[in-house]
Amino acid sequence: SKSGSTGWYARTGKRLFDLSFALLLLPLLTPVIGLLWLIARTAGGPGFFGHERIGKNGVPFRCWKIRSMVRNADRRLADLLESDPLAREEWLCDQKLSNDPRITQFGAFIRRTSLDELPQIFNVVRGEMSFVGPRPIVEEELQRYGKFRATYLAINTGITGLWQVYGRNSIEYSERVALDVKYRSEMSFIKDARLIALTVRCIVVPTGV
Repeated sequence: SKSGSTGWYARTGKRLFDLSFALLLLPLLTPVIGLLWLIARTAGGPGFFGHERIGKNGVPFRCWKIRSMVRNADRRLADLLESDPLAREEWLCDQKLSNDPRITQFGAFIRRTSLDELPQIFNVVRGEMSFVGPRPIVEEELQRYGKFRATYLAINTGITGLWQVYGRNSIEYSERVALDVKYRSEMSFIKDARLIALTVRCIVVPTGV
């Protein structure tokens, strides 16, 4: 049955696919990640940035990226939100800023091309993330999922997914939650493969941060 095959994929197949695909990509991506790390490192500060996110079953993990922000990013954000009511309103609404002063010039480039997220392949190898799944969120965002909180916590978060391909910055948070619920209910190898292919297209033809 369809639900039976979806269940097997969620339990076993997805992890097998993640590991196989990661081992295939690692020889290609490791030199690229190394180069990006070096460029970020040369600008001062660490090359990698690990931010705590909530994973499957509510287990926190460090989600790795190439550092795209200035070193004192948290302080800069706090100062901005304190002094700029419009920025504070935008941040409270989406946890994002359309004009973020914390992002470096190199950071803007790697975010636009999604190259900053390449180190998450190490999260996939460790079993903390999947190639496809809900966008990893911070603990405060869990309350926004309301009755769908358990849906988010039921599976590994993903490097890419429905929101990353179809939403990006153009949708409300409630729509983002709805996409995660839709993904969970329709998850399959074919759909994951299609989302990965669409993600590659998004990187080749960048749509924004």
